[in-house]
Amino acid sequence: MTQHYPKGKLIAVGGAEDKGTDLEKGEIRRNNLNFFELGILRRIVEEAGGPDARIEVVTTASMIPDEVGANYLKTFEKIGCTNVGHMRIRDRADATQAEYEDRVLNCAALMFSGGNQLRLSATFGGTRFLQILQHRYRNENFLVAGTSAGAMAMSNTMIYEGNAAQAHLKGAVKMTTGLGFIDSVIIDSHFEKRGRFGRLAQAIAGNPSCIGIGLGEDTGMLIT
Repeated sequence: MTQHYPKGKLIAVGGAEDKGTDLEKGEIRRNNLNFFELGILRRIVEEAGGPDARIEVVTTASMIPDEVGANYLKTFEKIGCTNVGHMRIRDRADATQAEYEDRVLNCAALMFSGGNQLRLSATFGGTRFLQILQHRYRNENFLVAGTSAGAMAMSNTMIYEGNAAQAHLKGAVKMTTGLGFIDSVIIDSHFEKRGRFGRLAQAIAGNPSCIGIGLGEDTGMLIT
């Protein structure tokens, strides 16, 4: 039986550029994209095709999408990439608009910001928008990137809730279906900073056919 591998690429980033969208109790808000400027964001631009490539940023996961979107656009501009758009998709009604479907058909890469990964699966699950993304990733040299929640949502099996301190308790880690770009893995972010080893271990114990991937902050993983 012939194995067909996707022609596209994924870049999953462990986070660090928190803007108050997914903080846990006791954490301090940060507004830092410097690590992207030095490496990860430059690599995203490179894999997308260079500074002239059209990149779309989706901030659906964030509760402050305008601030997050503006920050990304400003940071991309700093590294010489100005052909960047912000898709301010707030809900499923927005996700079904022809404008956004056309834009995802005509970009070289799409990046999901951090925030709440459940908002991503609830907003895009079953939509033509997601079908276009999946088709392009599987059949074209297309890049899908995501940071924090955007990285966690890439897999078919996704953690959507679970405090690290209570991860050892049965049922404390909640799972659902992600965006389905990659099967048989579960991705967790902010892995060391938030002490999420137990959470990921619990998720894998309940889904033994999956491989657990814990991404530390300032860390990116390229999947080809």
